[in-house]
Amino acid sequence: MDRFYSQDQKALRETARRFAEAEILPRAAAIDREDRFNRALYKGMADLGLFGICLREGAGGAGLDAMAACIAMEELARCSGAVANAFAIPVEAVLFFDHHGTEAHKALIPQILSGDIIPATAVSEPDHGSDVAGIRTNAVREGNGWRLNGTKAWVTLGGVADRIMVFARTGADAGHRAISCLLVDGALPGIARGKNEELLGMHGLDDCQITFSDVRLPADSVMGPENRAFKMAMSNFNFSRLMMASMALGMAQAAFEDATAYAKDRKQFGQAIIGYQAVQFMLADMSTDIAAARLLIHHAARLHDAGEPIAKEAAQAKLFTTDMAMKHVSNALQIHGGNGYSREYRIERIFRDVRLAQIYEGTNQIQRLIIARQVEKEAA
Repeated sequence: MDRFYSQDQKALRETARRFAEAEILPRAAAIDREDRFNRALYKGMADLGLFGICLREGAGGAGLDAMAACIAMEELARCSGAVANAFAIPVEAVLFFDHHGTEAHKALIPQILSGDIIPATAVSEPDHGSDVAGIRTNAVREGNGWRLNGTKAWVTLGGVADRIMVFARTGADAGHRAISCLLVDGALPGIARGKNEELLGMHGLDDCQITFSDVRLPADSVMGPENRAFKMAMSNFNFSRLMMASMALGMAQAAFEDATAYAKDRKQFGQAIIGYQAVQFMLADMSTDIAAARLLIHHAARLHDAGEPIAKEAAQAKLFTTDMAMKHVSNALQIHGGNGYSREYRIERIFRDVRLAQIYEGTNQIQRLIIARQVEKEAA
């Protein structure tokens, strides 16, 4: 596949792979075990310029493309899904700031790129996950500014975020027509951050609930057109779904590599288990589906880079890749036998981490709805 990459994409892949194998992989088990955000690794990715991969050069980025971001994400996730997840947050944030922010917002981009400001996005709520249009967090005008109230759930990097993009209701209309995005300084009075959520996997992301109680915001806090943030969020989801698909792909690739190596070394009944057809077929299916997923992701990324709509293609890539990854990471664990159930082997961590991919950035049931609706439109 890499024979079709540009020279810039190849160089980026090698940079991401070297950093992931030298810096992330030796620390991945400890991050999982201790469940603490690793600022040094986060800053290391920033120092390599990874956060600005597909941000235009005029805004301080590398000016590459979505394909490049997907390639880097796969390499990072191959060594740690959690660290790769942390990587996605600033990559998406600087694009959002550049597309929708005021000049004051855009002035923060260099500090996000350098890792000195950690961003987070707060959309989901305790009672509203997939139903973004139903969110209840609200911001009302008060004097020369806004007063923000509500609770957000599952905020990735929420415990360490310096700036939070909060999606809140700012108008009287029901549904999606009255939602705005407000940039909130994480140090303002009235912000309470909950405990680090005790999750099945994806440890070390300081994922938490955040409550906003009469938080006063300046008038220029709104990012993009007032009451139009729902469409902004949906457009952003298309790109983020490519990133999440690439994250799942990287974990599936790691599981495949580990299963293959283990099958070559593990001997049962007088021979290496890779010689048994039952194992061979599992590895063959893994190899095939991983290749298919990569093609789906890269096809959608190329369409995105060409300025084409990708709602269906991004949903297809996310749906297929994350379901594939869950299936084959499970099979890779099975090839490890009893050892796969032990924390001594990386496959146990990958198995826990990859499960989130089917839920994150729109559940896979939501992806099926998106695809079905797009098919219906095309058939009209």
